[in-house]
Amino acid sequence: MANVEASTGAGPRLPLYKVIAVGAGNALEFYDFLTFSFFSVQISHTFFPAQQTTHGLLYALATFGIGFTTRPLGGWFLGRYGDRAGRKAAMMLTFVLMGSAIVGVALTPSYAQIGMAAPILLVVFRMLQGFALGGEVGPTTAYLVEVAPPQRRGLYVSVQYATQDVAILIAGVVGFALSSLLTEQALDDWGWRMAFLAGAAIVPIGLWMRRALPETFDASHAAQATPGEGDPQRRISLHRLLCLGFILLGSSTTLNYILIYLTTYAQDSLHWSVNIAFVVTIVVGLAQATGDVLAGQLADRVGRRPIVLACYPAIAILAVPMFLVLNQSPAFAFVVMAVAVLSVLVALGTGPILITLTELLPRAIRSGTLATLYALAIASFGGTTQYISKWLGDLTGSPYAPAWYATFAAVAGGLAMLYMPESAPHLRKQIPGSAK
Repeated sequence: MANVEASTGAGPRLPLYKVIAVGAGNALEFYDFLTFSFFSVQISHTFFPAQQTTHGLLYALATFGIGFTTRPLGGWFLGRYGDRAGRKAAMMLTFVLMGSAIVGVALTPSYAQIGMAAPILLVVFRMLQGFALGGEVGPTTAYLVEVAPPQRRGLYVSVQYATQDVAILIAGVVGFALSSLLTEQALDDWGWRMAFLAGAAIVPIGLWMRRALPETFDASHAAQATPGEGDPQRRISLHRLLCLGFILLGSSTTLNYILIYLTTYAQDSLHWSVNIAFVVTIVVGLAQATGDVLAGQLADRVGRRPIVLACYPAIAILAVPMFLVLNQSPAFAFVVMAVAVLSVLVALGTGPILITLTELLPRAIRSGTLATLYALAIASFGGTTQYISKWLGDLTGSPYAPAWYATFAAVAGGLAMLYMPESAPHLRKQIPGSAK
């Protein structure tokens, strides 16, 4: 089987502050997508009322998961589009599609107004959201690697996850503000819609920012890259890379969506008020954004593998104790510290995984392959994590079900990383026989 190795190619080098334009658009797309999760309790009241079903929250979480089913299709179609028409063209298209979907979700009438047509429309717009977001990660991450100086790729790619977590932070702030200013009934009736419309209002700004970016991809030039060329210590079979990459992305996805689930978990399982639950979201977003930037800097200094191999065992050991604090600590400050520590560890382990996969993929197929692989992992694990966490908790009666799920994910990710070669350009000569 042929081996593959990253082909960097020559492209424009952008200062980091200009690359923030990529991240800003990325943040807006993830804000729109994840806001659905944070307001899942209110959405369940709007589209799955208690008088029609006794499992409204489960249905809302299932609808959140449905958005992941179209992500592989979006990753394949839009990612390959990025390998043909260019990264910039793909990034523009995903943004237009996401903007259309988020407006649709915000303006869909309730079940009380149009009956079963309401949840059906909700599912359709949610699937369009998933399709658009499925094509976002591949082209944007490929773009970040291609505009970065080789010694700063970790920091540049950290923009991908950092802006996603900034989106969580912003969504938490918006949710806290709305839940503090509005009555519970008003939040159910129309308050959650305001959070979606706030994101949609910024879509034109994101389009303007991305339009000003230079293109990094020339299909005729990239096609000349030969899989397997270059330093043999960075080679790895494509089949092995894809299998290990799927496990790694699946584990990081599971861990991240367990953290995202904490807002719903705090309301549903711990019976916290909505505004206090959103404080947890704010902590997760702030801690992870900080961890993302730190991960990028460390990955450029010490390599990609050492960080993951340090953080994932720590997560496996600490997940259950952290949830013990979450459930039983009488002091909210201890809860905040526990959530912050777990969030930083997850962020530190997540970024280097994405950097490794992007660097090892050949330039000619980087956008499409990364987008499809990422979307498949997200669809398999991100779309099911919250539903499974809730279902396992109901089935076992244990409030620690999400923690055990996180432990399993961390162990799987750590084992997979043991078999991945180091991809950092300045460290590759120091890795004896990392791939055969």
